[in-house]
Amino acid sequence: MRGTQPLQPLQPLPPFQRRWRSGTALAAVLAVVLLAAGCTSPDPVPLPAASAGAVTSPPGLGLARYYAQRLAWSRCGGGAECSTLTVPLDYEHPASGDIGIKVLRVPAGDQRRRVGSLLVNPGGPGGSGTAYARSADRIVGAPVRAYFDVVGFDPRGVGGSAPVDCLSDPELDRFLSVDPTPDDAGEEQQLLEAGTALAAGCSARSGRLLPHVSTTDAARDMDVLRAALGDARLSYLGKSYGTFLGATYADLFPQRVGRVVLDGALPPDLTSEELAEGQARGFELATRAYLQRCVDDGDCPAGDSVDAGAQWLRSLLHRVDAAPLPSGDPAVPRLGEAWASYGVAQALYDRGSWSVLTQALRAAAAGDGRPLMQLGDAYARRTPGGRYTSTIMESMYAVNCLDRPDAPDLATYRARAQRFAAVAPTWGGLLAWGSVPCGHWPARGGTPPHRVAAAGSAPIVVLGTTRDPATIYEWSTRLRDQLDNAVLVTFDGDGHTAYRRASSCVDDAIDTYYVSGQTPEDGLTC
Repeated sequence: MRGTQPLQPLQPLPPFQRRWRSGTALAAVLAVVLLAAGCTSPDPVPLPAASAGAVTSPPGLGLARYYAQRLAWSRCGGGAECSTLTVPLDYEHPASGDIGIKVLRVPAGDQRRRVGSLLVNPGGPGGSGTAYARSADRIVGAPVRAYFDVVGFDPRGVGGSAPVDCLSDPELDRFLSVDPTPDDAGEEQQLLEAGTALAAGCSARSGRLLPHVSTTDAARDMDVLRAALGDARLSYLGKSYGTFLGATYADLFPQRVGRVVLDGALPPDLTSEELAEGQARGFELATRAYLQRCVDDGDCPAGDSVDAGAQWLRSLLHRVDAAPLPSGDPAVPRLGEAWASYGVAQALYDRGSWSVLTQALRAAAAGDGRPLMQLGDAYARRTPGGRYTSTIMESMYAVNCLDRPDAPDLATYRARAQRFAAVAPTWGGLLAWGSVPCGHWPARGGTPPHRVAAAGSAPIVVLGTTRDPATIYEWSTRLRDQLDNAVLVTFDGDGHTAYRRASSCVDDAIDTYYVSGQTPEDGLTC
């Protein structure tokens, strides 16, 4: 499709989080009050004992000082405590230097019966774990909140942990505005130039860090953090990309696995092509679910049937590509296909945003691109006017391109676009081109796509949502089947991830697992 400006691939972003009014300290008190009042909740059961020395025993030479460290906590607002964890830049050569990992902890409400720490990660790659943990009162259930310290960390290359920097905000605006579905050789070349410019910017601004921000590196940091917290076993909640991180940890350190939930699975053996094709199908399925809801509600701007609505949406994106709409944003004054696609995708992550999407599409059809631009801003973690509040748009590439290198030649992406469009006519062409920068990435050092087993681990719970747009349901079954000791819980619903979103059935099963260690029945469907 024609346009003037590159598209960020719609990789699994952290689940959309509303801004909650209540503070974490208040929620902790409420959790204890509810339990004391006799509300149904399992009694806390300690984690199984680990082998002697499991807390601080380093897995390699030169790492003893990292595993022996203790965190110095200071208050950082809202009942939270903050600290910095020291880890080696390069685990293979720990003497080459250190980096600091930002950590935030919200203490358990019932310290007397505290079970341990629950490490959380919202996804991305590039999502801030510290920001996620600060919302502890909403991201976990009241029983979990009462008995676990909720701990988040910004993975290396993200947020407050030596963040990857590649482009200025205006440069990032231009990169994210490039036509994501090129129609001819000229537009393909624009996409290639934008991708190589991103890679060059990352090399110039973050070159020393760039080879060391893989998922394996972050998983090894998690084990250092586990030791610094004084926990013999790691309990963990990972959503979206956080499941990739958690599965990698479990495979590296199976004997140190505690109670681990992987919600919205991203199996570590997915190739770049499989990731893109699966997401194209996932967003296509979610689009059709949204359109069904739009039609059922009546007065749907897309038409009176799902098939007609899908064609209408594709036609709208074509029109926006050919004739961008006023966006109301001085830094990106015209809404082209790229930003319109981000806006639609953002709303598809959360069923609660579908009514907002309908209003935005109605406005776009009438020539007003402002509502779709606002949704696109939310996707990119950007404020109107062009200030990015997160490093996720850059760190996403830095991690993904290490973990999943891709082809350098444009013909590969051109062929993918044709194949993907056959199974996902709305999203296939767009997602096929998303990993062009990874074909020209200046760093190597990640672990290639690989199966995981976590042989000898405690039971792991994998959660899958049947109409998840970003992490398709079949990936959850795929990951469960790979892990030696795992169960699958299915949420028959819409949106990205399941726990603490829409199902008391899911929430009760996961809360019970964390607090008592009772593993849900494999195949439980909610």
